[in-house]
Amino acid sequence: MQALMMNSQLMISSILRHADRNFPDTEIVSVTADNPRHRHTYKDFANRSRQLANALVKLGAKFGDRIGTLAWNDYRHLELYYAVSGSGMVCHTINPKLFPEQVNYIINHAEDRFIFVDLLVVPLLEALQAHLPKVEGYIVLTDEAHMPDTSLKNVMCYETLLGEESSEFEWPEFDENTASAMCYTSGTTGNPKGVVYSHRSTLLHAWGGSMPDVVAASYKETTLPIVPMFHVNAWGAPYASLMAGSKMVMPGPKMADGEALQHLIESEQVTFSSGVPTIWLGLLDYLQKTGKNIPSLKRVSVGGAACPRTVIERFKHAHDVEVIQGWGMTETSPLGSIFCRKSGMEDLSEEEIIDIQCMQGRGVFGLEMRIVDENNNELPWDGVAFGALKVRGPWVSSGYYGMSQEPGSQGCPVDEKGWFDTGDVATINPQGYMQITDRTKDVIKSGGEWVSSIEIENAAVSHPAIAEAAAIGRYHPKWTERPLLIAVKKAGEQVTTEEVKSFLKDKLHKWSMPDDVVFMDELPHTATGKLNKLSLRKTLEGYEFPN
Repeated sequence: MQALMMNSQLMISSILRHADRNFPDTEIVSVTADNPRHRHTYKDFANRSRQLANALVKLGAKFGDRIGTLAWNDYRHLELYYAVSGSGMVCHTINPKLFPEQVNYIINHAEDRFIFVDLLVVPLLEALQAHLPKVEGYIVLTDEAHMPDTSLKNVMCYETLLGEESSEFEWPEFDENTASAMCYTSGTTGNPKGVVYSHRSTLLHAWGGSMPDVVAASYKETTLPIVPMFHVNAWGAPYASLMAGSKMVMPGPKMADGEALQHLIESEQVTFSSGVPTIWLGLLDYLQKTGKNIPSLKRVSVGGAACPRTVIERFKHAHDVEVIQGWGMTETSPLGSIFCRKSGMEDLSEEEIIDIQCMQGRGVFGLEMRIVDENNNELPWDGVAFGALKVRGPWVSSGYYGMSQEPGSQGCPVDEKGWFDTGDVATINPQGYMQITDRTKDVIKSGGEWVSSIEIENAAVSHPAIAEAAAIGRYHPKWTERPLLIAVKKAGEQVTTEEVKSFLKDKLHKWSMPDDVVFMDELPHTATGKLNKLSLRKTLEGYEFPN
């Protein structure tokens, strides 16, 4: 027996129609390279998105064409999200912080026809354009008054394009499984790989992320997505915010500027924000140094890397802000798990709650997860067993763009039962809280035992003189590998190897204690802000532990 229900397709354009009709006066506030505080409404945004859709048609862009973006978090980039995908094209967001050769590879591999580029990123494309034969034109995201003197060929001004078009556009209807957006992995080993999202996966992900026990998106909230729109769709914020009617505050190129973030939060009454740990450490240090506050902020979402305990404690004690740690990856759109309190936790102490906040959270409906041993046998959720973390669900990638989809090939990351191997090692406790103990490639194997580099790093950054830390395994003649801690001192602070090791003694198991501590001026990071341990291992390739 079949149901008697409408079979409406899940379309990104439907979010825009909903926001236009139901929240026309909700604001979008942006910092851009040509305007320190641009302000307009959802109604304005919807009109401009339709103008952009008409402009794309006039340019000759067709259904399925990849349209590249090299841009920050602002209203123009948001318009591209909706106009490109809503027209049946593919919005291909590209990280401008990647190495030029990676940007070159990604644009050519995706076969982008047009590139929309922020003013600050124009020089990057000028240097690459001779190697981008399939790009037919470049559109600079600014107005005529700020158009740069550029060597880019077939260059156009964004505002001029829009100004020539009507705000009337009929969004087409098509299969919800049609590609809507692309994002390439950071590619720390080998070339980046393209993940292709669909309209269906994107809407389901936005719905899942909006739930009360996830980020609780609401028209009552003012959200500041600091996580970049060029990486995993800003964790779904551009879709969930319009779906729920939240006021959006977009930091543009100021996403790593503590002073600018504090001013935006205070002046725009931001209640919720999302970003990686390094962003929050920078903001917290700025607040501590200046004595300024963020009184409206109630919650921050943290992901992209393990959140140090000190971030959770400083937000709570100094600003009464709750930290919501989550886990995900490009291939999971990215939501995989997130912290939320369960019924029955009312009697837990503050320290016990923070212990749970330091984990990567509970599963979200729509994504299944499990841990398995080396023989792919499922392990219990007892908080003791740990193994390879696998996931599956409607917003998890089943393959990579332009690569073989044959089972077992590099382009097919799922097994015969549809489980995606995340490359993470994790444990899950009886309450369903998952904790990443390491990346499979980063785990330290010492004397037959696995040592968590993340546990060492989180303990190390709680030292008042250490700004950032990384732990890697180095050769040991007796134990095969032992942990080496690499630390960056805070400005003006002095600390010795022995002082750090002494500090860690009551925070780590004896076997997890690093055998040595090396100090560096800075640590290498990937373009998405994660520690680049591959680079660290190469730098310290010849390192030998002291006798």
